Amino acid sequence: MSTSTTRQAAVAASAPNRSGRLSTWVQFLAMGVVWGASFLFMKVALEGVSFGQVAWSRTVLGALALGAIVLITRPRVPRVDGTPGPVLPRERVVWLHFLVVSLTTCVIPYLCFAWAEQYVSSSLASIYNATTPIMTALMATLVFRVERLGLSRWVGVGVGILGVIVVIGPWQYSALTGSLAGQLACLVATACYGFTFGYQRRFLSQRPIAPATFAFLSIGVSAVVMLVLTPWLALSPVDLDWTIVGSLLALGVLGTGLAYIWNINVLRAWGPTGTSTVTYVTPVVGVVLGVLLLAERFSWHEPVGAVLVLLGILLAQGRLRMPRRRARASSAA
Repeated sequence: MSTSTTRQAAVAASAPNRSGRLSTWVQFLAMGVVWGASFLFMKVALEGVSFGQVAWSRTVLGALALGAIVLITRPRVPRVDGTPGPVLPRERVVWLHFLVVSLTTCVIPYLCFAWAEQYVSSSLASIYNATTPIMTALMATLVFRVERLGLSRWVGVGVGILGVIVVIGPWQYSALTGSLAGQLACLVATACYGFTFGYQRRFLSQRPIAPATFAFLSIGVSAVVMLVLTPWLALSPVDLDWTIVGSLLALGVLGTGLAYIWNINVLRAWGPTGTSTVTYVTPVVGVVLGVLLLAERFSWHEPVGAVLVLLGILLAQGRLRMPRRRARASSAA
C-alpha cells in the first residue's frame, strides 16, 4: 500500500473518532447547561406549585419523555452469542437494583433540592450540587469499596468538606433556621447522588443495558414511586402561568429526560471521573442565571467556600496532586 493510500485510510479512520469525541463534548456541555439551569427552573416553579409538585412533575415528565424514546428506538444490547437482547431486563434482581437507584437518583434528592430552594437561593443550591464528587469519593471508598484514594485525594475530600463548612457559615446561626436546614437538605441530596454512583458501579455498570434503557429504568421506576406518593405530594392547589409550566417542562423533559441519556453516553465514553466534572459546569451556570435573572446576591463566605470545594474536587479526583507526590513521581520516572 502506498504512503498516500495509508494516509487517506488513517484520515478516514480518524474522522468517526473526531465525530464521536465532538458528540461527547456536545452532550457533556449540554448536560452541564441543562442541570445548571435546573436550579433556576425549580426556583421559578416554586412560585406556583409546592416543592413536592416540583419533584413529582419533573420525575413523571422525564419518565414520559424517556419512555417515548425507548418505545420509538427500542434499543437492544447484543447477547454473548450475537443475538439481540431484550429491550428491558428480565431478571428480578435488576429491577430491585433500579428501585434502590430510583430512590437515591430522583425521589430523595429531587424532594430535598426542591424543598431547600424555598429557603436558599438557586445559586447556592447549585454550589452545593458541586459537592457530588466529594460525596461520591466517600461512598465509593468507605461504603462500597469500589475505589481507593491516595493521600492527595483524601486531602481533597478534607478540603472539600472545609469548603462546605465555609459556605454554610455556621457562625451565622444560633439555631436550625430555614436557611441552614435548606443547606443541609442540599447536602443530603448530593450524598444520595454519591451513593447512587457507588451503587451503580457495584451492581449495575457491568450489565448489558442500553443507555436509553438505563436512563428510562432509573427515572421510570422513580416515577412509579412518585405516583404512589401522589396523595401526599401532588394534590395541593396550584397557580400556573407560562413561566411555571415552561420551567416544569424543562425540568422534566430536558433535565430529567434527555440529560440522563447524555449522562450515560458520556459516562461510557469518559468514565466516571471525567463525567463527574460536569459539576464544574453546573454551579457556573446556576450562579450566572441566579444573579442575572433572579437578582440573587452572595455573602463573602459563599464564593470563598465554593473555591475550596472546587479545589477539594480537583484533589479528590486526582487532577491536582500534593507537591510531595509530584516530586516522588518525577524521581521515579
